[in-house]
Amino acid sequence: MTFPEHAASRARSARPTIVDVASRAGVSKSLVSLALRGDPGVGAATRERIVQVAEEIGYRPHVLARALRERRTRRVGVILASLDNPYHTEVAAAVEDAAEKAQLSVLLAHGKRTSGQMEERINALLDLNLDGIVVVSSWAPPEMLQAAARRAPVVMIGRSTEAVDGIDSVNNDDEAGAALAVDHLAAAGHSKILHVNSSPRPAGLARRQGYEAAMRAHGLEAHIRVTSRGPDGALEPDLAAALAEGYDAVFARNDVEAADVLDYAWDHDIAVPDELAVVGYDDSMLARRTRPRLTSVHQPRADMGARAVELLLERIDGRSEDYHEVHAPRLVVRESAP
Repeated sequence: MTFPEHAASRARSARPTIVDVASRAGVSKSLVSLALRGDPGVGAATRERIVQVAEEIGYRPHVLARALRERRTRRVGVILASLDNPYHTEVAAAVEDAAEKAQLSVLLAHGKRTSGQMEERINALLDLNLDGIVVVSSWAPPEMLQAAARRAPVVMIGRSTEAVDGIDSVNNDDEAGAALAVDHLAAAGHSKILHVNSSPRPAGLARRQGYEAAMRAHGLEAHIRVTSRGPDGALEPDLAAALAEGYDAVFARNDVEAADVLDYAWDHDIAVPDELAVVGYDDSMLARRTRPRLTSVHQPRADMGARAVELLLERIDGRSEDYHEVHAPRLVVRESAP
């Protein structure tokens, strides 16, 4: 008795293989493998012919088989502290773009700005036997990062409270970025510059230090003032008090808090920038979508994400020395503080 072949079995048997590519391209199976993984020993014309044949017949390398050969999963994890700040999601997108170019897939997890949740998510990713993890956060304590690095390579985008042995990091020069904001506002004639900063984390502290140092450098130490959100998350009481005392410029820790200042100004008929100049930090997509558009300190997110993947690949390949890279920010001037 014979049975009809199941549709799924037919689909599996019809799937193109590396042998099919080799046969149609007139080369060996090993040469196809070398060409498709970008080996420099394969001539350009040969590689182009092999890639064209693979695309024509719809061949895709079997990820599991490749992982078993290389003893790698070719998957990396990315953990974010926040999904409500566009900066974090844009950095994650940059990491994914760079990983895709390196033929790595990315798994994303959300640490939710708590060390307990972040530790749980990091361990969950590591339990999947990933090749490494990129942590986009300054919320991960050093001991948590070191514990993770004992299981797989870890690269951090952001600031830790200290350089962590065994961990590479890529971050922005936050003190310099804050100075750019204060310098710009001071040059525009503002002396009472309020700093809105609701973060106790390393990046927030560095931006506060940069703000205070720049105010002193301009002889404005008497006007140093930092305000943050109240227990209910509102900025209004402290912000209203500062504006009543003549503060006519705000440098905010990030674009999200700068947008909150713009909302307050709109609700209270305060003209921006004529009555109140506002500068944010990150130069996220939010800076281009507020009205007026937001002057903001730009972090080179694409460069930082790409470099984090490069460092992760170097760690995966066996590099043991630590790298801690700091990227220079720049100020992007828009309508909120021309």
